[in-house]
Order: sequence, then structure tokens, then C-alpha cells
Amino acid sequence: MKKSAAVFFATGFEEVEALTVVDLLRRAGIETVCVSIDDSKSVTGSHNITVEMDTGLKRLDFSLFDIVICPGGMPGTKNLEACEWLIKNIRSFYENGHYIAAICAAPSIFAHMGLLQGRRACIYPGMEEELYRHGAIDSHNRVEKSGTIITSCGVGTAIDFALEIIATLLDRETANKLARSIVYTQQ
Repeated sequence: MKKSAAVFFATGFEEVEALTVVDLLRRAGIETVCVSIDDSKSVTGSHNITVEMDTGLKRLDFSLFDIVICPGGMPGTKNLEACEWLIKNIRSFYENGHYIAAICAAPSIFAHMGLLQGRRACIYPGMEEELYRHGAIDSHNRVEKSGTIITSCGVGTAIDFALEIIATLLDRETANKLARSIVYTQQ
């Protein structure tokens, strides 16, 4: 059965984090959908790069996906967290045993939701207090998988993050083969 992912875009998203994930998941054959949280046809990132969306949040059927992904960036992370419809659906998705993933500042969203309590997670350096205050354990790793939650640190870890998602949804061999094909040496 084909795997699928939804990546959420809000104004001010970090372009490298979002687009690296979209690109690599699609290369791996994972159906990956770019979702605007405000139903816009396009969303502009924190470095003024505008990306065309596949769909909007209100039209999204969460049951069609194996994982939902939140890229970081500012104010993108704050905009994602301010979207009550998104937060409600991420919680339900997670509570039904599905994978959720966040990179850079976005793991703070999961921490604020109480989803990281007692779990190892990573976040953008300098934001560790966002994890500690909500009971998470900062792993200091580039990528951390704890149960059905995958977190990562930022732009420099975007490839590692995407490869971990691929390994989780498909298998490690596929992720390693893709890494070799893009001339990436995993750290």
C-alpha cells in the first residue's frame, strides 16, 4: 500500500526544512501533499520564497495520511500553532496512533500540546526550555524518534529528518539508497 504524508505550510515557514522533506519523500515514492493552513493557493516562507500548495487544510482528509509534518521557521511555527483546526486534527491523528513529525522550532508545538511528556525529542538550539517546561527530554541528537513522534533540529538536519521519515514509513534500506543517490553521507 502506498504511503502518504501531509506537510503543513504557514506564512513564514522555513523553506529548506519544508521543501527538503517534500522533495525527498516524493523521490522515495511517498505521496506528499503540500497543505496551506489558511487555504491559500500559495504560501510565502520566511525568506520570501513562495510555494504553490496542493490543497488547503479545510479540504484535507487526515485519514488518508500515514504522517503529518510541521516545518519550523518564524513566524511559521507560531502561525501553525495558532491554527486551532490544525492543532485539533494533529491531536486526533496522534491519539489514533499515527505518526507526527516536526523540525526546528515546530517541536515546541507538540510540547505545548503535551505530546512530548516523558519523551526524548530535539528542537532548534536555544529553544530547549520549550521541551523541558513541558516534560520532554532533550536528546541533543540531530533527529529523534520516540514512539510515533519524529523531531529534528533545523535547516542543517533537514535531510536527516526526511530520511528518518522515509525509513519509518518504508524501510531503512530505501532511506539509505536515497541518501546515496543524492550523494549524502549520513552523520
